[in-house]
Amino acid sequence: MKKYSLVILTACIILFSGCGSVPVTGRKQLSLVSNDEVLSLSLQQYGEFIKSAPISTDKANTALVQKVGRNIAAAVETYLRNNGYANELSSYSWEFNLVKSADVNAFCMPGGKIVVYEGILPYTQNETGLAVVLGHEVAHAVAKHANERMSNQMATQYGTAALGTALGGTSAVTQKVAATALGLGTQYGILLPYSRKQELEADQLGLIFMAMAGYDPSMASAFWQRMSQQGGSTPEFMSTHPSDATRIKQIEKDLPEALKYYKGKSSVNTKSSTTSKKWAF
Repeated sequence: MKKYSLVILTACIILFSGCGSVPVTGRKQLSLVSNDEVLSLSLQQYGEFIKSAPISTDKANTALVQKVGRNIAAAVETYLRNNGYANELSSYSWEFNLVKSADVNAFCMPGGKIVVYEGILPYTQNETGLAVVLGHEVAHAVAKHANERMSNQMATQYGTAALGTALGGTSAVTQKVAATALGLGTQYGILLPYSRKQELEADQLGLIFMAMAGYDPSMASAFWQRMSQQGGSTPEFMSTHPSDATRIKQIEKDLPEALKYYKGKSSVNTKSSTTSKKWAF
């Protein structure tokens, strides 16, 4: 009986101490691993990837990826600073790379390390289309989806005993989970997809983030329509999303909220609206 009570007590402690919330949406999420540890482990994996990845030699498109990425990151940081998340800013060291690959893909690592593959550029077509992709990827970083994925995997696979150890700091358990939860291995191009819930949240946040940076979020549907029309198997970038029709319908539903942040220029007011709703996922 005492053992059972101890397990319940431990679970309660974890529940209340390991909970965070996503900026803008306010969604509660499980957060059992320290941000510093997630960043350390992800940067190690990212560094290994960059050493082996063929970086694009296309100067024009590389410059465009970096330009759009910086615009979105700057707008997001302004929003965080103006809305009580200034303490989060030290978590980001933004980096936007274009990789020479025909794969239709892009991915984000914690801390703002984002990679775009050349193969997705025919579908982005222009600066605004690229903003759809980068807004989506920046959203993964801001929402700390990798931390949430690691935390959920710990809770599922290891139970309260291991969670107690993980909460105490760096542990072998945390490192083992990171190897699979972050998923970026030594083989080029391998990154585990986020959950469908996280992908939907990244879609919705991405609309707002691109709008904050002065890109028209109403152009997002056109990008996803182009993606849905490509032949062959489903690209990794879309692998955990709902059906194309469902996604586009959801984007249209979320568009009015995103347009509140859009002023049709490169610099926008990123103060949150008092009438802005809090989404639940």
